[in-house]
Amino acid sequence: MASQISQDTIIRIEGVSKKFGRLQAVDNVSMEIKRGEFFALVGPSGCGKTTLLRLLAGFETPDAGRILIEGRDMTGVTANHRPVNMLFQSYAIFPHMNVETNVSYGLKIARRPRDEIMARTEEALGLVKLSGYEKSHPDELSGGQRQRVALARALVMRPAVLLLDEPLSALDAKLREAMQLEMVHLQKTVGITFLIVTHDQSEALSMAGRIAVMHQGSVRQIAPPGELYEAPNCRFVADFIGKINLFEGTARPADQPGRVRVHTEKLGILELQGDAEGSVTLAVRPEKIIISHEPGGLEGQISLHGTVMDIAYFGGHSKLFIDIGAGQPLMAEITNSNRNGGPRVAPGDRVRCGWRAVDTLLLTE
Repeated sequence: MASQISQDTIIRIEGVSKKFGRLQAVDNVSMEIKRGEFFALVGPSGCGKTTLLRLLAGFETPDAGRILIEGRDMTGVTANHRPVNMLFQSYAIFPHMNVETNVSYGLKIARRPRDEIMARTEEALGLVKLSGYEKSHPDELSGGQRQRVALARALVMRPAVLLLDEPLSALDAKLREAMQLEMVHLQKTVGITFLIVTHDQSEALSMAGRIAVMHQGSVRQIAPPGELYEAPNCRFVADFIGKINLFEGTARPADQPGRVRVHTEKLGILELQGDAEGSVTLAVRPEKIIISHEPGGLEGQISLHGTVMDIAYFGGHSKLFIDIGAGQPLMAEITNSNRNGGPRVAPGDRVRCGWRAVDTLLLTE
C-alpha cells in the first residue's frame, strides 16, 4: 500500500540503518528526495554514502527503517523490480558488444517490440551525443565516450530515478569538468531524478540542486550548494566542504541580545552575531580574506599580521599560506589579476590579513 507522501517526493528514506558486522555503515538516516531534482550524497570514504545508494538500488537490505520510491514501500522488492537504474563507477559495459547492442540490451531482456527498441536506443544515443557510433566497440572509444554509453544504457530503460556511483572518477580533470556540465544539462532535458554519490565536494557543488553531507553513517546537513558552503551547521561540514580556516574559542552572551563575545587565543576577543555559550569554533573561508601590505589598510575588520610562507599558483587565482603564529597556517585566496603570472606578494613578505566580522562563521558543533 502506498504511503501518504507529497507528490513532489519521489524517494523517502525513513530511519534506515545498516550494519556490516560491528561497522554501523548507515545509522538511522531519514531524508526526502524530490521528483526531478539532481541530488548528491557526499562524505569521506567509509561514511555510508555508497551503502545508502546500494540500499536504494536493492543490492542491500536495511536492518531497520524503510525506503519508499514513488510512494511504494521497497521492502522485499528485488533490485530488478525497482523503478531505478544504477550507473556504476566502472561503467560495466559489455566489451564484446557494440554501442547499439550495449544500449539496447536491457530492452531486449525486457522483450520490448523491435521497433520500440530501435527508436528508444536511437533516442538515448542522441541524448548522450553518440549518434553515429552505433557500430563502434568499447575498445574503440575514449573513457568519456564509454561513460556516455553506460549513461545511454541506463536512460534507455526510462527509470524514475538514476543512481550514479562516482560516475566521473575515472575521467581526467578537464573531461570530468566538461561531463559535469553535460550531465546537468542531460538531467534537465530528460527530467529524471538523478542521485549521485561522490567524494568530490566541488563536483557535488557544481552539479546538484541539493546535497546531503554524510559522516560516520549519519547525515549531518542537507542543503543547496550555496547554503552548505556559506552556512554550514557544524565544524565537520564546514571543514569538509571546501577549504576553511578554523579558530577555537569560548563564547559568552554579549550585552546586546543576539550577539556573543568569543575569546580566542589568536584573534583576541570578538563580538559576533549568534547564540552560543561554551566551546565554539570560528571559521572563515580563504576567499573572504583580504591581504594588504599597508599598515592601516584594514580598519574596521578582523585583522592580524603574518608572514607569507608559501604560494600555490592555480592560474586564475593563487592560494597563500601565511604564518600567523598559531601552528596551522592561515589560508587566503587571491585573484591573479595582473599580467605577470602571479600575485603581488612573495614568500617572506610581512602582510596584514583581514576579513569582515559578518564573514566569520560561528560553529557550536
